[in-house]
Amino acid sequence: MIVCSNSYNKTGEDIIFKEDFEPGNFKHYKTVPNDLVLIYDGGSHRNIKWDKNHFSPYVFSVKEGEHKLLFDGFLFLEIKDGKGRGFASGYEKQAARKIEWKNLLENYFAENNAIHALNAQIEDVVKSHAVSGKFEKRKVILSIPEPIPNQKDWGELDNKKMDFSNRKDRLAACEWYIEYAEQLFKKANFKYVELVGFYWLAEEATNSRDLAKYIANFIYKKGYDFYWIPYFNSDGYQEWKTLGFNQVYYQPNYFFNEKVPYSQLEDACKRAKINSMNMEVEFDERVLAKNGWGYRLNDYLDVFTKYGVFDSLKVAYYQGGDAFFQLSQSKDSTDSELYNRLTDIIIRRQKH
Repeated sequence: MIVCSNSYNKTGEDIIFKEDFEPGNFKHYKTVPNDLVLIYDGGSHRNIKWDKNHFSPYVFSVKEGEHKLLFDGFLFLEIKDGKGRGFASGYEKQAARKIEWKNLLENYFAENNAIHALNAQIEDVVKSHAVSGKFEKRKVILSIPEPIPNQKDWGELDNKKMDFSNRKDRLAACEWYIEYAEQLFKKANFKYVELVGFYWLAEEATNSRDLAKYIANFIYKKGYDFYWIPYFNSDGYQEWKTLGFNQVYYQPNYFFNEKVPYSQLEDACKRAKINSMNMEVEFDERVLAKNGWGYRLNDYLDVFTKYGVFDSLKVAYYQGGDAFFQLSQSKDSTDSELYNRLTDIIIRRQKH
């Protein structure tokens, strides 16, 4: 938990997340990042190359001539392979198989991409001595595809064809994936990032009520944390503790539709308080001034400031593809103002 004075909220009367509020109050096996950015990568439909330079604005920002560190957590995830197969229910007609799961992981550990690129960018910053103070390794979380119920063509483990109408087979596939991810991470021998947890890609509990807790036990025995980010009003979001997760964020889902009222942001905060959850900031490329939706990100920052989210909670940041990168590169003064507002918040949170 971040412990600091109410440096964001000066009013006091509206704060619902106090400094002594600790979401979940669950045991954690690793350090949980304060500011976790979502990095979508791995599908052939993506046109973003997550190389070293692309990570630069996520690692640091230059403020008044000084390098300031930004996100301390990076969640690598993907919802579909871009060729007709989905990594969770509802995204594609066909479910991803073992080969797609394997390719996804190997993409994250490919040279000059994703985790290697992030590690290289951080190395440049650390070795340049441009950032003052003690540097802590950035935290990496890897998503686990959902073994979609009743899938028959996933593939084999130990010469046995997996049948996902069987919970044991669904669990076995997830355990194989986790161990392969761990193996790849250890082999890479990264110096500036560490693996701290796994993320459950399915954003509702519908198909995982009888599965997630078993995956959780496997993850916890290995000393990692189990992350989840259910959408607003999703099936099971209130059940996250019994489902087995120990690090959970709630999606307000306000940004994406202008018909969604401002009050939903406030409702999301109140629900998160009741259910001991952290929060997610959300935006995509529409946030740019040329697209006219920057006001909706400002609404998140206003409400989260008002209710003390930035003082007391861990925060995840959904950015569509690379909207944060686009904000950082924009020459439009409105974009620069919004980028600076967001990064100033992150920098203050990182100090504490």
